[in-house]
Amino acid sequence: MDLNEILRCQGGIGAIANQLGIPEAQAEQGASALLPQILSGFGQKADGSVGGALEGLSSVLDSLGGPDLTRNVVGPEPTRVDKGNDILGEIFGSKEVSRQVAGEASATTGLDPALLKKMLPILAMLVAGYLSSQSKTSGGAGGLGAVLGQVLGGVGGTRGGGAGGLGGVLGSILRGQRT
Repeated sequence: MDLNEILRCQGGIGAIANQLGIPEAQAEQGASALLPQILSGFGQKADGSVGGALEGLSSVLDSLGGPDLTRNVVGPEPTRVDKGNDILGEIFGSKEVSRQVAGEASATTGLDPALLKKMLPILAMLVAGYLSSQSKTSGGAGGLGAVLGQVLGGVGGTRGGGAGGLGGVLGSILRGQRT
């Protein structure tokens, strides 16, 4: 199952559509274009670190709500997009990168870049919440760092690693997003 399907089943695509006042088809189109960049941002955060940055990312996600990030988006209360912007800051490093990601997605989808900029933090929350949830439920040793390392190995083929936990989930997601 790819991440778009997971987000649809969790109500994420519908929540994005409702919050932005767009049809679900547009929300799904935008999510499909933005997801690979968000996942790449998580992967790049992991790739350049020996553990400290990963622990920091895990701590940030936990402090922002971990699995509750997804529930905040799909639940009845207003989405706290500031949390999504914090996640984007962690994985992209700057607002300029977020703007570039939205611009590239706009070029491939034809959707308004302003709409995609609004979608980015919401989508980042959905992904981070889902990944946090899967990491905690699988009980994988090593936390987010270990599972992200497994994912990068599964996608790039450069690292070995066991399946399971967040790594298995992210690995299947990333394999589904890349051709």
